[in-house]
Amino acid sequence: MPAELQTLTREEAPAVGAVNVLTPKDDGFADAFSALLVREGLVDPGAVARARRASEAASERLDIVMVKLGLLSEADLCGAYAAYCGLRVARPSDLPSQPLLADRLKLPFLKSSRALPISASDGSLLLAAVDPFDDEACKAIGYMLGCRVDMAVIAPADIELAFRKLYQDTGTQATGDDHRLAAVGAADGNEIDVERLRDIANEAPIIRLVNQIIAGAVERGASDIHIEPGRDTVLVRFRLDGFLQQERVVPSTLKAALTTRIKIMAKLDIAERRLPQDGRIKTAVRGTEIDVRVSTLPTAFGESLVLRILDRTRVELDFFKLGLDQDIQDGLHRLMALPSGIVLVTGPTGSGKTTTLYTALKELNRPELKLFTVEDPIEYQLGGINQIQVQPQIGLDFPAALRSILRQDPDIIMIGEIRDLETARIAVQASLTGHLVFSTLHTNSAIAAITRLIDIGIERYLLASTLTGVMAQRLVRRLCQHCARPAAYRAEAASRRRWPIPDGVTIDWSGAREAVGCNVCHGTGYLGRTSVSELLVVDDDMREAIGRRSDDQRTMISLARLAGFHTLYEAGLIKVSRGETTIEEVLRVSRSS
Repeated sequence: MPAELQTLTREEAPAVGAVNVLTPKDDGFADAFSALLVREGLVDPGAVARARRASEAASERLDIVMVKLGLLSEADLCGAYAAYCGLRVARPSDLPSQPLLADRLKLPFLKSSRALPISASDGSLLLAAVDPFDDEACKAIGYMLGCRVDMAVIAPADIELAFRKLYQDTGTQATGDDHRLAAVGAADGNEIDVERLRDIANEAPIIRLVNQIIAGAVERGASDIHIEPGRDTVLVRFRLDGFLQQERVVPSTLKAALTTRIKIMAKLDIAERRLPQDGRIKTAVRGTEIDVRVSTLPTAFGESLVLRILDRTRVELDFFKLGLDQDIQDGLHRLMALPSGIVLVTGPTGSGKTTTLYTALKELNRPELKLFTVEDPIEYQLGGINQIQVQPQIGLDFPAALRSILRQDPDIIMIGEIRDLETARIAVQASLTGHLVFSTLHTNSAIAAITRLIDIGIERYLLASTLTGVMAQRLVRRLCQHCARPAAYRAEAASRRRWPIPDGVTIDWSGAREAVGCNVCHGTGYLGRTSVSELLVVDDDMREAIGRRSDDQRTMISLARLAGFHTLYEAGLIKVSRGETTIEEVLRVSRSS
């Protein structure tokens, strides 16, 4: 025991939890706590009324019900607890670097209590707890150690992160929860009775395992979960900042139950294991509503699953926060102010094209304008915008939806992707009839979009008269602000022309930094992503070049440079010079040497 905790005797050491306020056991708690939530702007009175009805029906605490319904996030609840009880909030920066009193306070006890000692001084111990009204652990620790125990509140995600870091705790595996799972999973998929498998997949251990995987991915900011069956194990990997990282290995005995549980949640056919399927899950993680797109694909050792996480709280529809430079923003705003024309965003899958278009639509969403989108699938629902999900199986494909939209008197149309000539023709026709059209296209550069549209069959004169701008973008990893260090060798490397700098582009390498790696970024040296973009504004000279067949890429790049055009590679070098990312990241996405 630390010396500073030995100053009090057991009789002198009362355990101190929350201040003297109404607790969930008191009659007035629901009124007092909900009044605080409304006063702080965390929920509205309608949400409180809904939660109170559910709380009474389930005989469960109001605060817990609010989180389960997704009306209140766990992080907001933590802050509300602190305000209500007069306690401090323990942040990740407050956590110790090593476990405190590890010989006396064992991990199973701390996990079951959802409490963690974070500091000891002056004969007292500070205990961070998820639930400030559950003071049993506080009293027990005070009695056992013979010291005063003060309480702080901590968010569930933060305490679980602390358990992983301090105790190398990987979470409870489902293998020890129920031996029946192994017996079911060991059988060949075709031999398993579907109803029996459904029952096992609805058992608590598998439910807990799937919830742990999804919650872990959301907490770490993953964009995708990959569940990949092998001969002996099932590999679970998260895509973080564009790169896959192994999260856990699940025994192959749980393969069938794990797959079935996810398919049940996504409302897929659990009996169909030979064909790919697509579905969607709506769930709440830490009190925040999350959409998960599910894709299954049969492989040699079972069904491979990819879960795309759509977390609205992580997506900020703001050009600056997306990482667009000011000149790109100014150019986009000029294009968005036009009454008609086609504006394209290009790049590979996962480069942020749809998010950029959503941001543009959000800024254009005004009462005097009618906006439509045609998407496959709808990623995020935007208030005030008419969003249409294509359904090819019933004949509602992109062309059919667009033809119907044009009869709805729209002002602005967003097409999820131009995939074929028919869709491209309708986009051109919409532009010619006075509509502003946004869409995406899969090309490597802004200039290549022109060639691509001509190749699929759009007439040059129509393209020249309707296309107003093309933006190509990529996502690069952002350097971790906690550990990145100056990269003094950049200036020397640039002087050797290792990374060619185009004429007219000046780069000051003094601000360049390089990746190091720390606990915050999980040793990668990077934390989050930012965009690198190039914007081609189609002016009169460019229109003339497209119309007279002078549309080879060299000619168009030369014309674009006269108007201030910079390539993705050049834009990336500028971000390197500011210390936002590294040259390795820029080379990775721009394919320049």
